[in-house]
Amino acid sequence: MKTLCYAALAACATAYCAGPEITPLSAGPALTIYNQQFAVVREILPLSLRAGANSVHFSGVTAHVEPDSVILRDAAGHRTLAILEQNYRADTISQGLLLAMYEGKELQFTVPGLDGRSRIITGKVIRSGYVPHYSAMSRFGSQYQAQQMAMSYEGSGQPIVEVDGQLQFTLPGQPVFPALGDDSILHPTLDWTIHSPEAARFDAELSYVSGGLSWNADYNIIAPESGDVLDLVGWVTIENQSGKQFDQARIKLVAGDVSKLQSGSNANEVRRDLDAVMKSAAAPQVTERSFDEYHLYTLPRPTTLRDRESKQVEFLRAQGIPSKQLYIYDGSAIDARQYGYQRAEDIRNNPQYGTQSNPSVWVMREFLNSEANHLGMALPRGRVRFYRRDRDGQMEFTGENLIGHTPKDERVRIYTGNAFDVAGERRQVNYRVDTNRRTVDESFEIKLRNHKKERVAVRVVEHLYRWSNWAIEQESDQHRKIDSRTIEYEVSLQPDQEKTITYSAHYYW
Repeated sequence: MKTLCYAALAACATAYCAGPEITPLSAGPALTIYNQQFAVVREILPLSLRAGANSVHFSGVTAHVEPDSVILRDAAGHRTLAILEQNYRADTISQGLLLAMYEGKELQFTVPGLDGRSRIITGKVIRSGYVPHYSAMSRFGSQYQAQQMAMSYEGSGQPIVEVDGQLQFTLPGQPVFPALGDDSILHPTLDWTIHSPEAARFDAELSYVSGGLSWNADYNIIAPESGDVLDLVGWVTIENQSGKQFDQARIKLVAGDVSKLQSGSNANEVRRDLDAVMKSAAAPQVTERSFDEYHLYTLPRPTTLRDRESKQVEFLRAQGIPSKQLYIYDGSAIDARQYGYQRAEDIRNNPQYGTQSNPSVWVMREFLNSEANHLGMALPRGRVRFYRRDRDGQMEFTGENLIGHTPKDERVRIYTGNAFDVAGERRQVNYRVDTNRRTVDESFEIKLRNHKKERVAVRVVEHLYRWSNWAIEQESDQHRKIDSRTIEYEVSLQPDQEKTITYSAHYYW
């Protein structure tokens, strides 16, 4: 039986208005987190506007907000906000920034003494060593970056301070700054100039795209000591590196490959899809459903996600999943780097191509993501770890790999490692090219050995890579055609048995 268990995340924000008073937030924030390292943040911002122009300041955005993605509107849809101007300020106060503001001026420094007492000295800040606009370097190119770094002694961040007429390339002590000015900010801030034809009090909805938030899925699969019936536990890991704590927020997770331009690009390209996600209402219970071309997972209850915190939530538990363990031998070990530059005609006539042998037999685990198999929900992309119980009941790790986004009723096949007691050997036994008749004849011998104590079935995969026109003229076993250039043999091996497969392929053009 499967169960879905989710937890929600949250956002807190503060807002103030220069002039009209702003009341506290009337509703908790909401997050829609994408598995592509970004999220949509939505918050309710109560506004109290005077008639005319109003200056509104909001200091509750994340440190990775995309300013051109900001949408501010009446949550009820009764009025249109006339935003005359929006400014985003990220020059938050730091020691480096304050030192830069005091370049050419005197500043006091606290210097600890050997007796444990501190003394105050005065020095003149010749150069702060602060690199302004560091975060914008990647956006504006290498020339801009070089000029910014040149402002700070080749980017070393080394200050110069004059004390008693002498220069020193380090701070003489802990700088003591005067009180902050009215224009200083402690957190990234959005400033708006909003025109209102009349005095009004209403809830505005603030939405924006932010980096620094991500989620991923992990699956733990447990097999019994013997047999192929599996138990599965799925976890969601949500990570917050946005520079902001979210308190008691509702959260949704979006799985899928959303078209998202790289950081520094115009976010308007994806605003339509993101805006639709922001409008969708949170369900009162755990849900998983299709949304546009993606899958949306709604978490049922609010929770708090602190900055720099990772949170794990169990979202899937299923038992009694029928599966198959597959042994696959793909014996051709072609080095793509060696032949990547050659033309198809050269490869076709090269007798050595495709003759390198791969001795390893792959172990694959396969199951169907269906309701009949106690699954049947869309599985987000993630890591799958396999465990098997030993005879003493302890679980032992047997391999891991990744799965892509897997819809309902699709088959999951995962490579978990190479078989220890099943080996393969492949060699070319005949090759003949006739350029006049435009044909190639090639024969292979494939040996499989089973050193296990039980019977195994091995799928032998052969690639007919010489040319698109081919025919199997002789073979020891009946093949199954997989696609236009791939055939497969099914080989059953008893304990300690060796079996040989031979076939001859005829190519023509």
